[in-house]
Amino acid sequence: MGENCCCQEKDCCRTKERSPEEYRKLYNRLSRVEGQIRGLKGMLEKNAYCPDILAQSAAAAAALNAFSRELLASHIRSCVVEDIRAGKDETVEELLLTLQKFMK
Repeated sequence: MGENCCCQEKDCCRTKERSPEEYRKLYNRLSRVEGQIRGLKGMLEKNAYCPDILAQSAAAAAALNAFSRELLASHIRSCVVEDIRAGKDETVEELLLTLQKFMK
């Protein structure tokens, strides 16, 4: 575990090197979500009409789901494939648990 690890579990502090392009795409998606959340706060502060806030909330949720789908696809294409090729079959169980959390 690294010096800056915040927990005691053996796998919680794993890291992933991302290409500059992958990092930029994911970061930009999160920035859009962040902007939408700020927009929601502003709408609430201005006493916007409920359906308008709900429409913005749905857009923010969809944007966050798009981020998660992109990250999951990247994870499968890189980490999961690499681990399976290296004989780490436990990665399949980890992926299944991740999918269960993702689909709640």
